[in-house]
Amino acid sequence: MKAVLMAGGEGSRLRPLTISRPKPMVPLVDRPVMGHIIELLKRHGITDIIITVQYLANIIQDFYGDGSAFDVDISYSVEEVPLGTAGAVKYASRLIDDDSEPILVISGDALTDFDLTALIEAHKRSNAKATITLTRVPNPLEYGVVITDDTGRIRQFLEKPSWGEVFSDTVNTGIYVIDPCVLDDIPLGEPFDFSKDLFPALLRRGELLYGYIAEGYWTDVGNIEAYMRACSDYLMGMVNLPRLGHDRGDNVWIEGEVEIAPDAQIHGPVFFGHGVKIKGGAMVFGPSVIRDYTIIDSRATIDRSIMWRNSYVGERAELRGAIVCKQCNIKSRSLLFEGVVVADSTIINAGAVIQPNVKIWPSKEVEEGATVSASIIWGAQGRRVLFGRYGITGLVNIDLTPEFCAKLGAAYGAILPKDTTVTMNRDAHYTPRMLKRGLIAGIPSAGINVLDLHSVPIPTARYLTYALNAAGGMHVRLSPFDNRVVDIKFFDHRGLDLGSDMERKIENTYFREDYRRVYLDEIGRITENSDYNSVYIDKFMESLDPHILPELEDPWSIVIDYASSNAAQILGILLRRLNVDLVELNAQIDEDRLFQTADQFNAGMQRLTAIVPVMNADIGVRLDSGGERIYVVDDTGHRLTDIELLAAVTALTMEANKGGTVAVPVTAPRLFDKLAERYGGRIQRTKTALGALMQQAAKCTDLCVLGDGAGSLIFPSFFPVADGLFAIVKLMELLARAKIPLSEIRRSLPRSAMANHKVPCRWESKGKVMRILNEQYAERAQDNIDGIKIDLGPEWVLILPDPDGPFIHVIAEGVNDDQARVLTEKYAGLVMGLQ
Repeated sequence: MKAVLMAGGEGSRLRPLTISRPKPMVPLVDRPVMGHIIELLKRHGITDIIITVQYLANIIQDFYGDGSAFDVDISYSVEEVPLGTAGAVKYASRLIDDDSEPILVISGDALTDFDLTALIEAHKRSNAKATITLTRVPNPLEYGVVITDDTGRIRQFLEKPSWGEVFSDTVNTGIYVIDPCVLDDIPLGEPFDFSKDLFPALLRRGELLYGYIAEGYWTDVGNIEAYMRACSDYLMGMVNLPRLGHDRGDNVWIEGEVEIAPDAQIHGPVFFGHGVKIKGGAMVFGPSVIRDYTIIDSRATIDRSIMWRNSYVGERAELRGAIVCKQCNIKSRSLLFEGVVVADSTIINAGAVIQPNVKIWPSKEVEEGATVSASIIWGAQGRRVLFGRYGITGLVNIDLTPEFCAKLGAAYGAILPKDTTVTMNRDAHYTPRMLKRGLIAGIPSAGINVLDLHSVPIPTARYLTYALNAAGGMHVRLSPFDNRVVDIKFFDHRGLDLGSDMERKIENTYFREDYRRVYLDEIGRITENSDYNSVYIDKFMESLDPHILPELEDPWSIVIDYASSNAAQILGILLRRLNVDLVELNAQIDEDRLFQTADQFNAGMQRLTAIVPVMNADIGVRLDSGGERIYVVDDTGHRLTDIELLAAVTALTMEANKGGTVAVPVTAPRLFDKLAERYGGRIQRTKTALGALMQQAAKCTDLCVLGDGAGSLIFPSFFPVADGLFAIVKLMELLARAKIPLSEIRRSLPRSAMANHKVPCRWESKGKVMRILNEQYAERAQDNIDGIKIDLGPEWVLILPDPDGPFIHVIAEGVNDDQARVLTEKYAGLVMGLQ
């Protein structure tokens, strides 16, 4: 049987370890990562190996040759360009003579001791076209989640899910046994992936795919943290694979000849390579790796660290949780802290301090006594991911600094074509102003032009990004939840939230610090907003019925609280054009009042509820600071809940359209289905995130309105984004058309009983909890749009992992308030018990 060993990985997330070597050749304790895979193949009698190579292919070919030195027979399939996992196997299939035997496909950049013999036998018994090796992991977000039935047949794939899409902690390990006939489904010479392309296609065609849940150790050596963990696990004996050298006792493994001073202190688990010297008084605490010909001088301390070959650590120097690559010189009294990576041929001079998580690229030199708190040359790097639910978020001048923003701007510009334009916008607060200027400084360095919109509402910035043919846009705002925090939001060319693929490109460019620096005559230009607001205003007016509001005999009356934001300069113009009797509150921009506590917000809403009936206004509305959400008071001074607002808009829209389709989140109660029955419309359930609703609005042109149930409304007939300004005017138009006061609509709405509970759940337990719930309630679960929704007849429960915190939300609708509360308590207890 032949094995195809995938070794073409570049390993960008492992940089700087992989700058001068391919990812499979990164040393993992006593041999390269792929060396452990070769040993595993040999253990199971598989010695005929095809290795697919692409990035720095010659390093692998020079090291392993024809395989005879390692007791295997190796041939190579060299790709000129990356072909993806399946495309690489297809290209390598020309080296396979016997098409009667299944093919084992295994990754060369993972560490595992799975029983491959049992895997192959299970594949032959199953008669499947392909068998996918599965394992269970605490955090499935970075893997392909796979759902199987009781017989092991695969039912569903989900590649790199969000927490709301996690239905299992059973993930694809990238180890497959495939029948040669499936190669016919793979195009030759084109990028093609097993998990994203081939397997879903076979599943749709009804082919039998088998999931084999393997027992044993497996980890993807995908980033620095995973690499450190894999080395530690291997040293601690958690991986059942052959080890080089011998155990001299106390879990101290030695390969070849080493020199250890009598008064040196060694505390295992530790691996020493050939030619290592440990001088007098030195201390080595495991788990640590010190590879060939490395010297640890007198009284130096190595604690939970990894040192590659031919390096030196001077007297009294200390390494704590650090990685030092080959041919490095760490001089006396230097201190290297947790997460530090020092790449090949680097010199750290005496007394230097390298702060936690600093990465130093190859062939650099740190001055004597220097304190290094940012990655040298390439810049700071303190996060594993940048993007969260609200874009890039952090504390002002701590997480998000002007220098961080300049580098982030350069990273964003590097993924866009040169000489394109991006819009730049902010809210009215002074902290976003500072950070926006840092972003503007970085973007032109990549040859990208910046159109500075200054400060307009978020919906206006989104529309202008689209209407002015920009390649994308950015908005910097004070967080509505914490005035110490700023959010940096990114838009694509349509003005919608940036997709996850583009977010990952920005993250990869930022973390790899691979900025594009153009020549001086290609540096981007910065231009100012020259009344582009009129572009938005014109489109706004075109999207309204010209015969409703302007032609009313009695002008509509509205009280608007602008919340001291920048919306007044645009919405005020629009409302006056529409002949609306307008009472404005907090219309002047006030930086100190942009963020309000819950008590301040509620006090403002109470004032609004008191003013509306006194002014005999038809409605009262408060905008959020970004202009996306609205909070509504009806003509009697009653404040509508967010669900009541969405329900009222749904009723008015369906009445005006004689039906129509309205999209609401999966968390919305069934009163919306009752409204659809009443007006002859249809309800479509979506994911809960506002960004997902905007994507749905852009994709489905037949939707009349979408809402998140939290005050944000989307009218695709205008523009597929949450726009509080347009929502206000559209609500007025719908009410004027229906000739019914909002209070009457509110009173006619069906009632619902909702409850929710937030259950603490460790990150590493989320996938397990969702898998067990999915298995237990497979027959009663509705479509898993977001989380797991359990149908209980007239009631339902939604189990929804929080994307940002170690929590799981339990949301329920009951026949009454008490029953809804009972349901949330019951299932919250179940979630707690499954951890």
